[in-house]
Amino acid sequence: MIQLIEISDRLIKSIPTDFTRSLFHDINWDQRLIEIRGARGVGKTTLMLQKAKELRSNNVNVLYISLDFTYFYRNQLFDLVDQFYKYGGKYVFIDEVHKYPHYASKADWSLEIKNIYDSIPDIRIVYSGSSILQLSKAQGDLSRRKSSYYLKGLSFREYLLLNKIFVFDKLTLPDILAKHNTISAEITSNIKILPHFENYLKYGYYPFYSEDPPKYYDKINEIINVVLETDIPSISDLSFESTLKLKQLLAAISSSVPYTPNLSELSSKLYIADQRTLLKYVDFLEKAELIKTLSSKATGNKILQKPQKIYLDNTNLMYAIDFGSIQIGTIRETFFYNQTSLIHDVKYPKSGDFLLDDSILFEVGGKNKGNRQIRTDSNAYLALDSIESGFSNHIPLWVFGFLS
Repeated sequence: MIQLIEISDRLIKSIPTDFTRSLFHDINWDQRLIEIRGARGVGKTTLMLQKAKELRSNNVNVLYISLDFTYFYRNQLFDLVDQFYKYGGKYVFIDEVHKYPHYASKADWSLEIKNIYDSIPDIRIVYSGSSILQLSKAQGDLSRRKSSYYLKGLSFREYLLLNKIFVFDKLTLPDILAKHNTISAEITSNIKILPHFENYLKYGYYPFYSEDPPKYYDKINEIINVVLETDIPSISDLSFESTLKLKQLLAAISSSVPYTPNLSELSSKLYIADQRTLLKYVDFLEKAELIKTLSSKATGNKILQKPQKIYLDNTNLMYAIDFGSIQIGTIRETFFYNQTSLIHDVKYPKSGDFLLDDSILFEVGGKNKGNRQIRTDSNAYLALDSIESGFSNHIPLWVFGFLS
């Protein structure tokens, strides 16, 4: 335990706190059990360490641990937390919960956290895990105990803040629709927004870009491999052969995004006889936040539904996977979908590109895009690239990056 405390102290002391994510301020940290989910690389560990540092500065006894530490090959999480509590521990921050070693047939991270919650009422637990926890068949039911929060990659607004370019509050969609002229005028009077927007689309989504810019895309590809080869198999029953199918499926989707799936053709190409299995693989990739599917219906079991379109999750993934085949139209749509879907329900419409909250229609395009595809809809807007400010229902695309 002493070694774990030393590692925890070292990590907490070294974490920078000059920039914090929006979610940091949205979380009610007084709750007894907090779950923070998100894709690899978006900053979950940093978020927890920053809170641990804040608590420690107020003389609160905290411990940060990652469940992939070798300590847990021989020791149980419950025993560690119990001992920490007896020595005055108040907060435990637990990272990489889905990596908890299966040292015994009944070992399960969720069951241990449930037992801690039920047995030590004075301890507060914050744990993080990959988005693919949604795939996990956990033994311990935490649904009635936990408060769950979701961390995405940097929004365009957060990217500007992180890089000390510009500070601006979050916007709501009604704000953007009603006041985008005023908003864009205020922002563009302070900075040249379009060059920063172009940079964000290429390398602004994952906070680790500044650590080693030349290796940024290499790091993204490493993350993809870890997700496919380690994370998903660790909480599912996928075989090695199935993992290869996931890679082939992602490659097929990446070669032509937005991908309009032909299930028969795709099944034949990947030698997958059962289309239900193919849709299951698509669901795996989406829950791992490597892709985003777009459907006309958002109800029912998505595993059984064929999506109308499939996108990569964010624009940085597009540049990392296939830099030479980038289509600007797809970049624009991917950005819009990524930035709006965190807060709003997004569906595939009969006309236009995206339908938000079953009521607001959007067409995404370049600065010369016209109203032709949406002119019959009274509540329709154009989200246009390469413009600093808009007019009427013509809205700069970059403004939607201020929603979070």
